[in-house]
Amino acid sequence: MSIDAEAIADRRRLRRKLSFWRIAGFSGLIAAVAALGYAAADRMGYGAVQQQIARISVGGVITGNQRMAELMERVGHSSLVSGVVISINSPGGTTTGSEELYRNIRRLSEKKPVVTFVDGTAASGGYITAVASDYIVARETSLVGSIGVLFQYPDVSGLLGNVGVKVETIKSAPLKAEPNPFTPTSPEARAAIQSVVGDTYDWFKTLVRERRRLSEGELATVSTGQVFSGRQGLPMKLVDKLGSERDAVAWLETEKGITKNLPIRDWKPRSDHDFSIFTMAAATADLLGFERVAQALRQADAHVEAAQLDGLLVVWQPSEK
Repeated sequence: MSIDAEAIADRRRLRRKLSFWRIAGFSGLIAAVAALGYAAADRMGYGAVQQQIARISVGGVITGNQRMAELMERVGHSSLVSGVVISINSPGGTTTGSEELYRNIRRLSEKKPVVTFVDGTAASGGYITAVASDYIVARETSLVGSIGVLFQYPDVSGLLGNVGVKVETIKSAPLKAEPNPFTPTSPEARAAIQSVVGDTYDWFKTLVRERRRLSEGELATVSTGQVFSGRQGLPMKLVDKLGSERDAVAWLETEKGITKNLPIRDWKPRSDHDFSIFTMAAATADLLGFERVAQALRQADAHVEAAQLDGLLVVWQPSEK
């Protein structure tokens, strides 16, 4: 059974019309919700068009985090964010996770002025995060530094011997899958691991020397793996000023021309359960091939988030049990 060519063309035209009206419907819904949200924000005293300083908190163990990367992208796109404070309280984490976070902050700094505030600890990977900004403020009793690299692994070969278990291994080369927790580490394997640690350590030191503008002698003093208090770190050039978050904001105001006395808003990564009308509409626009519309919707999403209207625009967010 053949289908007339004209009928096929009619179907295609119908599909295009349906796609257009779907996008138009979504756009109308978004405009209505946004208008209601902005009006509600004005009544509640938020000030929907008020400029602000975004606070991004980095805490706990640092690992690779795509949600944090997305958060910084949203902050960078928001026209309501005048500057950013990276608030750090972290003992470090993986080198790759710390590198990723560092590079995300550097990309953010190309769009917004960024300052670091050490609110507790910025050690190891936490300090890699801190040096991503051009200015570091720390409390007097904060801990900073720990510039070094650690590689740890267990050796349970003695335990296996005591219980009568032996692990047989067949591999293509002596250094494959080394270190191996089931056998003592050979000198060759230890040397190979040490070379990786040394290379990563050199990368870390180079980063600190360039970002903090240290001489070789100054770098040697701070890169022993030791942690320092904020008071100790100031003359070592590990931090620029001792004080509070207010001092970090003051630097943005005086050095970057940020308007004084702007409110500070917490920006947090979204969970898998957070869906706003804007993000849902952007995903739909992507599926339909409207890339520019999707990009505009994501920028609008960041703008609305800065206006603190998430509670009005989240259409499904299950409560945590």
